[in-house]
Amino acid sequence: MPDCVTDTHALIWYLEASPRLSETAKQIFEACDRGQVIIYVPTICLVEMIYLAEKGRIPAPLVEQFIHALLQGETGLVPMSLTEEVAIALPRIPRAQVPDLPDRIIAATALVLGLPLMSRDRQILLSEVETIW
Repeated sequence: MPDCVTDTHALIWYLEASPRLSETAKQIFEACDRGQVIIYVPTICLVEMIYLAEKGRIPAPLVEQFIHALLQGETGLVPMSLTEEVAIALPRIPRAQVPDLPDRIIAATALVLGLPLMSRDRQILLSEVETIW
């Protein structure tokens, strides 16, 4: 299994043990839990999770516990900051194709790292980003 970058929905569904998470994605997260692969979490995913918790769409304690575990290194997931390289790669994800800015940042992160993106987002699937689902 390859190292990869996660999209926000995949991460949330894993944390919630949602049946919406694909079997492939679930296996990759489980491999990460065992230390067999690295899954990078773009910081924009954390921003989106906080926003969704504020809107009441996901449980706030789930987000708080995850962020604490992530920042303390208690998980196999690795945070990936929004860097200059990611910003410069953003035009490689055309806005006409992927209109949501957080999605573009997540996809550009995968491009910069040269890793596949774990996502089922239809718009991202049409981009040049390699995806896993």
